[in-house]
Amino acid sequence: MILSIDASPLIISLATTCAATIATFFLGMAAARIMYDVRGGLRAWVDGLLTLPLVLPPTVVGFFLLLIFGRRSFIGRALEHVGLTIAFSWPATVIAATVIAFPLMYRTTLGAFEQVNPTLLQAARTLGASEWAVFRRVLLPLAGPGVIAGTVLAFARALGEFGATLMLAGNIPGRTQTMPIAIFSSVEAGNMHTAYLWVCLIVIFSLAIIRLLNVQRKMRVIERTETETPGTDLSEAVLPPVLSHRKREPAGALEVEVERNLENFTLRIALSAGQGSVGLLGPSGSGKSMTLRMIAGVSTPDSGRIVLNGRVLFDSTTGQNIPAAGRRVGLVFQDYALFPHLTVAENVGFGLARFPRQEREARIWKQLEQMGIAALANRYPSQISGGQRQRVAIARCMAMEPNALLLDEPFAALDPHLRRRTEEQLRATLAGFSGAVVFVTHDMEEAFRFCSDLQVLDNGRVIASGPKHKLFERPRTVAAARLTGCKNIATARRLAADCIQVDAWECRLRTAIEVPETLSHVGFRSHQLSFQKAGGGENTFPCWLVSTSEAPHEMTLYLRLNSEPVPGQTPHLQADVAKDVWRTLSSQPQPWSITLDQGRLLLLEG
Repeated sequence: MILSIDASPLIISLATTCAATIATFFLGMAAARIMYDVRGGLRAWVDGLLTLPLVLPPTVVGFFLLLIFGRRSFIGRALEHVGLTIAFSWPATVIAATVIAFPLMYRTTLGAFEQVNPTLLQAARTLGASEWAVFRRVLLPLAGPGVIAGTVLAFARALGEFGATLMLAGNIPGRTQTMPIAIFSSVEAGNMHTAYLWVCLIVIFSLAIIRLLNVQRKMRVIERTETETPGTDLSEAVLPPVLSHRKREPAGALEVEVERNLENFTLRIALSAGQGSVGLLGPSGSGKSMTLRMIAGVSTPDSGRIVLNGRVLFDSTTGQNIPAAGRRVGLVFQDYALFPHLTVAENVGFGLARFPRQEREARIWKQLEQMGIAALANRYPSQISGGQRQRVAIARCMAMEPNALLLDEPFAALDPHLRRRTEEQLRATLAGFSGAVVFVTHDMEEAFRFCSDLQVLDNGRVIASGPKHKLFERPRTVAAARLTGCKNIATARRLAADCIQVDAWECRLRTAIEVPETLSHVGFRSHQLSFQKAGGGENTFPCWLVSTSEAPHEMTLYLRLNSEPVPGQTPHLQADVAKDVWRTLSSQPQPWSITLDQGRLLLLEG
């Protein structure tokens, strides 16, 4: 006896599932993208509402759908006037499956979006990408595996939907009877053979879906392993000379005067940048990086004004705020923010989409050659070294010919040797750049080598600013002296117009300039202490060695003045001397004579 089976439940199920998956894909993607940007208390409520069908019993969801689309509902009556009926029709099966499967697609996609480094999206905006381009070229490709997983799970959930479909679409053979409903009907009628057949089909589909997810996960592991295979490290190769080009006329200046309330303080900064690099020097958390982000447009000040080349980028009084994509301000992030799914050449050309292909390729290769990374064009960021990534990030910004270039600690992740070489290459690259350059660092020596003018930040305030030589020679405050590398700082009080008392050093010092009434501290740089053979003199004292610390090319000596130290006493001063000076000193009996030059005393305010 041959078992006769009506194939309509299979056809209806597949048609319903495919239609519901397509609808869920676009609806879930749109909802996830919108919710990605939502913050605050509203987010939790909206997210809970969108996820509700996942936790409610399907029959309850179906009941609500019936209230919405039933013939007695407002929507149902309105549709009947145009000849459409939703309840107990095939479209009802699609709606029910879509509503039930939607939360899986939405939650999985939102989770995938949130795993993408937001700095990559900010980098894309600073390169001129519109929000649609950022979504299409960065967010979606990087979140792709999660989006695919959400789509597969939504397909599986739509295929197995029963309760909501039964409530809204009913059990009409040949019209709304899906495989799960056919199983229910067959068991209810005692036709177990037919029920077994539909169950086997659903199990086969489910196993295929599980297998598809596992294959996708395995492919991601293989892809990660392949892309993380390190390539040849060319960071030690001889860098090619910068291509000669005519130096452009000055493009103008950057004027910034903004405020922004942060968690621990209010950032208030005013700076001007034209020809040459302006350095922002300060400890971590002082507001340096936030300043760059506000200039680039990826963060918004609470008040103030930003003007570049006479063009107002932000003005709180008029409400003007040009998006990052329209500012033409290049920002090199601290972690470089290279797009991991694009090759080196594709990264460099990311901001050049508006140019014809031939010109775009010419610009890409020009920057690759200038930065010495042409051989890396077809590699991915995970296949190159830190120094090479840094050069790619700089080349990517320079390719778009920005009006201002912002560098956020670009050498922080490099070893000292490679840092100096890369710094030289960057300086050569910027030789013909006529725009403003703002350089953020917490390294005093790096700021001094690279920048012509400095601003010292501390807790969101500019505590010192000016030409670097003046700032290093005469810092006005204790914080500025510390940030510019002064290691010997002690409280002091004014005794006369040219004399101060330093109790912590157990000495009295003469000064070359008049002591200000606001004096609270005195400072002296450790490398400027000088040792005398013998004899007295102004600000010359006997000193004894407490301890030493050795570096490759110098010795650090910890000293006490005027009296031989006893165990447990702390040193007064730190002196950094060359190894040959140390060899001479160590052969001489103590006490030694040390001089604090009057002209090099730093008279500081607290």
